[in-house]
Amino acid sequence: MAILVALIAYLLGSIPCGLLLSKKMGEGDLRNIGSGNIGATNALRTGNKKLAALTLLLDMLKGTAAVVIAKFIAPEYALLAGLVAVLGHIFPVWLKFKGGKGVATGLGIMLGLSPLVFLLAVLTWLAVFKWKRISSLSALTAYTLAPIYAALSHQLHLALLLFAVAAIIFATHRQNIQRLLVGEEKPFTKKEGE
Repeated sequence: MAILVALIAYLLGSIPCGLLLSKKMGEGDLRNIGSGNIGATNALRTGNKKLAALTLLLDMLKGTAAVVIAKFIAPEYALLAGLVAVLGHIFPVWLKFKGGKGVATGLGIMLGLSPLVFLLAVLTWLAVFKWKRISSLSALTAYTLAPIYAALSHQLHLALLLFAVAAIIFATHRQNIQRLLVGEEKPFTKKEGE
C-alpha cells in the first residue's frame, strides 16, 4: 500500500502546472523566462498575474490532493505522500527530473494535514514579503518556522515531516541563499508584485 500511495503522490506532484499553464495562456516556456523556474514566482515575472495565481493554486493543490487521497486509501502513509509529492514537484520525470523548488506544493501538504500550520506558514510568508519583498527569503522563513508551529501545536509527526521538507526547500534555494548572504537577491518591484 505504501508503494501505491507514494506512486500516486509522485505522479500528482510531478505535474508541471506552471509550464502547462504558461504554454496554454500564450506566455511560452517558463523555463526560458526569468529564473527559468516553473513555479509561481517565476510565472509572476511574465507579468501575467492570472498565470502566477493559477500556478500557485494548482501547485499547492497537488500537495493537498496527495495527502487527502492517502488519508482515504491508507491514513498511516499520509505523511509519506506529502514528502513524495514535494519530491515529485522538484524531480518530475516528464521534465528530466528538473522541476520547481517545492514551496507551493509543501504549503499544499500543510493545508491537507494541518490547516492551522498552513495558515501560520502563509501569514509568515506574507509578513516577510511585505517587509522585504523577497520571495525566497519569505519562503525560507516560513519553512524554518513551520516545523516549530507544528511542534507547538502538538503535531510532532508533522513537525518531523516539515523539518525534512524544510531541509529540501533550503537545498532547492541554495543559490538564493548565496545571493541573500551577499545582498544580491533582488526584491520584487511594486510593478511586478502588485
